[in-house]
Amino acid sequence: MKLFTVGPVEMFPDTLEISARQLPYFRTPEFSEIMLENETLFKKSICAPKNTRVVFLTASGTAAMEAAVINCFTTDDRLLVIQGGSFGKRFGEICKVHKIPFDEVKLSFGEQLTREKLESYKNKNYNGLLVNLHETSTGQLYDIDMLSKFCRQNDMYLIVDAIGAYGADEINFERYGIDELIVSSQKALALAPGAAIIAVSERLYRQRVISTDSGSLYLDFKQHIENIKRGQTPFTPAVGIFLGLNQRLKQMLCTGMKEISQDIHRLSCQFRQEVINLGFQVPEYPLSNALTPVVAAPHAERLYQRLREGYGMEVTPSGGELKEVLVRVGHLGNVRWEDYKELLRAMNEVKCGF
Repeated sequence: MKLFTVGPVEMFPDTLEISARQLPYFRTPEFSEIMLENETLFKKSICAPKNTRVVFLTASGTAAMEAAVINCFTTDDRLLVIQGGSFGKRFGEICKVHKIPFDEVKLSFGEQLTREKLESYKNKNYNGLLVNLHETSTGQLYDIDMLSKFCRQNDMYLIVDAIGAYGADEINFERYGIDELIVSSQKALALAPGAAIIAVSERLYRQRVISTDSGSLYLDFKQHIENIKRGQTPFTPAVGIFLGLNQRLKQMLCTGMKEISQDIHRLSCQFRQEVINLGFQVPEYPLSNALTPVVAAPHAERLYQRLREGYGMEVTPSGGELKEVLVRVGHLGNVRWEDYKELLRAMNEVKCGF
């Protein structure tokens, strides 16, 4: 099965080779050295200052989203959530579970997040803004510069889920004044699912993390930040994933994060033009380089199933109201234009059968 999904993605040969090795014991100086290097490399990859704190979680991206909220905010706060799809909705669900007051900037499918849309929420004494920079359920990429300015003007912490955007779109932790940035292992890093990384700004750490009771043992940042000083995590880490992370970060930084995103941009643009030529539609709102949302109504589910069963090609289906409207084609991981030519050929054959 060839993966054109948004995560997990096709892994690279070097990573697969590392994954096949016997795992080492991890409470050792050697593993600590690797984790300390991972911390340095990750901060470099997101253009974060040296005093940025990094948390390595053996958990899903959703657990990292929850950890990002509960380690910094309480029931005394009020948050603003960008809700443009299922992942924005998830931030709201996390706030509900932990009884943290919040409001949502709701976007219907096809609606772009604009400055005018944000204006009605200014000067409302929000403590933080939660955003999935790339709303993976729709493919929309939000304007990080606009969000950054809004937070600065309204004295809000900026919490960014970059799980879909990291490696594909511009990420600059320092330039945009990001206070928390969340990344997961199974997207552009092209590793197995099961690990997440959260970068925490110095000001957020000093003003919030130190004094906030997370209400969690496993997800408590204070323990993780203290343990990473010696290159360790407080609990058993996903050893194999973090070994692969070391190799992938070195590869990505050697190539250049900007160069990688530019390559993915070229690939996504070429695919989008070709898929439009086949008669499909692509939404007009700003898109992440990470994926192409293909409008195939009312046959989206059928397209997904036929590609999977008849051609051995896995794209990402949609759920809920978009089930028969949208399939999502990923552009992350070990995929080349030759792979997309085969996918386009298959999509055209399936479409002709509608």
